Order: sequence, then structure tokens, then C-alpha cells
Amino acid sequence: MTNQINADSCNCNIIHEDVVNRVKQVMPQEEKLYDLAELFKVFGDTTRIKILYALFENEMCVCDIAVLLGMNQSAISHQLRVLKQAGLVKFRKDGKVVYYSLDDEHVKNIFDQGFVHITHK
Repeated sequence: MTNQINADSCNCNIIHEDVVNRVKQVMPQEEKLYDLAELFKVFGDTTRIKILYALFENEMCVCDIAVLLGMNQSAISHQLRVLKQAGLVKFRKDGKVVYYSLDDEHVKNIFDQGFVHITHK
């Protein structure tokens, strides 16, 4: 049996107070961290990712997104509601048609950074 080091735990009892205090000073408020975690949860659904990817290319109505993804309009509307509540998409009305688009350029930046992360080795 080999002697392996468990990298998930620390075998010392020394507290590096200077490091702990420095990091504590720059940690965002608990509420902000909660909001960030909730934002990342929104990215945890493949359908929402597909919708966002489609909206990178062009604003689209629910009907077009449903056809593109091979899903029913009700399912797309539900996912668009989640994306809207998270501040990731916005909409505009043109007569009876509602068009969805990215809320701002930050959304694409988040997506792009995710792609960079999963593709670098």
C-alpha cells in the first residue's frame, strides 16, 4: 500500500491569520455570493444554454426558437421566463409578436469565458 497525500484536507493546525484576514476583507457580502450562485444555476440547463446560443446570433420569437430546438412553445416560454428573471434576456413586442434577445453584452462574455474554460487543456 502506497502512502498517498490527501489533497482535500490539511494535516496541520496552523492558522495563517494574515491570509485569512486579507481574504476576509475582499470577500463579497453573503447576499452577493448567493446571487452569483443563483446565476450560475441558470446556466445549468442545456435548453437554456441552447436558447442563449441562438440569441447570440439573432433576436428570435418563441415560435422560431421552438422550431430551432425541436421543442414545444410552452417549454421554450418557460425557459425564457427563467432567463428573463435572471436578467440574461430581454424582450420587445412588435404587434402580437414578442422578440427575445440578450439583455446585454455581459451575457455573451460569461458564455465565452465558459467555453474558454472547457476547451483549454
